[in-house]
Amino acid sequence: MTACRRRLLRAAVCLAATSLTACTTTPRHSAPLLSGRLALKVDAGEQRPAQSLSASFELQGQADAGRLRLLSPLGQVLADARWDPHGALLVTRDGLHRHASLADLSLAALGEDVPLQALPDWLSGRPWPGSPHETAPEGSDEGFEQLGWRIFLQGWREQGIWRAERAQSPHIVLRVRLDR
Repeated sequence: MTACRRRLLRAAVCLAATSLTACTTTPRHSAPLLSGRLALKVDAGEQRPAQSLSASFELQGQADAGRLRLLSPLGQVLADARWDPHGALLVTRDGLHRHASLADLSLAALGEDVPLQALPDWLSGRPWPGSPHETAPEGSDEGFEQLGWRIFLQGWREQGIWRAERAQSPHIVLRVRLDR
């Protein structure tokens, strides 16, 4: 191999290595990791009994792409949901379940439409920009209404306590205490 070819090969290898390193180390704009404890209660419906769930959680992402992990008190993963514009995946003890959207995943896993796409914004104390909202009237609990849910933020800034309720039947309450 001639000296010129060796230099060209070395340059190509260096360029490829640099490109790969740049791809794996260039930080993407990612949302902060939100974690804490959650409790979900779904009242009984016409065709099913009441449901409740209590778990630790880790949530990172936005409406278009992210990850939500639910953990037992001992730290075992109960469910791991990931979503992006191509669909949503849910991994549980029962296996891997693919869904066309985050809304479909919510319906399959909970039997109800819990707006998981809005959760990263809601837990950050703001309405989700993907849907209109109404601000709470003055003198009431701090919060807003969106997608048929009432978001209560009283205690959110000081203690990381957050609550969302859906009034339509079946009534659903989601309570969260964020780690600070």
